[in-house]
Amino acid sequence: MDVARRVVRRDQLLGVARAAVGTERRLMGLSRLRGGSKKGVYRLTFDDDSTAILYIWDDAENYWPDEHTGEPDDHADPFSHASGIDLFHAANRRLEAIGVRTPRIHLVDRSRSRYPADLAVVEDVPGENLEGLLQQDPRRAEPVLARLAEALDVMRSHTGPDFGKVAVIDNGRISRGRSCEQVVLGRALDDLAEAASRDARMARVRDRVDDAVRGLAAAVQPRSEYALVHGELGPDHVMVDRLGQPALIDVEGLMFFDVEWEHAFLRIRFGEHYRWLNREQLDEQRLASYTLAMRLSLVAGPLRLLDGDFPDRDAMTGIAEHNLQQVLALLPRGGN
Repeated sequence: MDVARRVVRRDQLLGVARAAVGTERRLMGLSRLRGGSKKGVYRLTFDDDSTAILYIWDDAENYWPDEHTGEPDDHADPFSHASGIDLFHAANRRLEAIGVRTPRIHLVDRSRSRYPADLAVVEDVPGENLEGLLQQDPRRAEPVLARLAEALDVMRSHTGPDFGKVAVIDNGRISRGRSCEQVVLGRALDDLAEAASRDARMARVRDRVDDAVRGLAAAVQPRSEYALVHGELGPDHVMVDRLGQPALIDVEGLMFFDVEWEHAFLRIRFGEHYRWLNREQLDEQRLASYTLAMRLSLVAGPLRLLDGDFPDRDAMTGIAEHNLQQVLALLPRGGN
């Protein structure tokens, strides 16, 4: 389904700006920031040179080609797309309640009276993201990584009564699926089928990957303790403020789940710097199963995104290719 891309203009946001920061500051400009495949992310600039970040949840801002069906999001599925103002607001409240830094909210507006979409205005954390800092000055990033590890420990100690997105659990609802490991297995098999339908190399080894996915999942022992996890915590989702404190962004996917799911992603995204975040007492069998599932997700997801008109196509192609090679490397030697 083709979706018209809306151009957001400054004059459309004057009422939003007044509601967010008051009348003493005047909105002078806005610029769209890179990223934001599910929502629009803009920097608002005011006449005193202060800034804020605007999030807009709207079909016109969503580049995922399978999300424009008109059907409501099924947040009972732990792995449904983590997008929407309700998920964002619930996640922000939860992180603030346990003392984990995330940008402060200036405005949450579901009324669509000021702009024809759900939106939020939040603090523009004054600094760079951790990904940039690691590239420019890894030594200066070390205390930030240590503080991030402390924040992850706080999240790990915060457990829930069931698994699922925070907004779902907070509303007393039950997530779909018997267990975390069963949900991950189902997602991995779906991602494998999708990747095989889009890439001939994956199609040729589909049966072998299927065997590996099922074999690793079968070795995972049952568990009924669910920790708070971000879900997609790469260094690009960590802002670093002027005091060197990490602030988590893109938090809509916050959920109660197996902590190994978080660490599978952390290991992939932080590479050699993961040593700062590594923790003992992780279930290695669960971690192995989840790592393969995560790799498959990082093949299928970018390939699906490329079906639409997402602008940064080289980056998505690179992510899919790298993770496809990692999946192939995980297979036992032999076979076709």
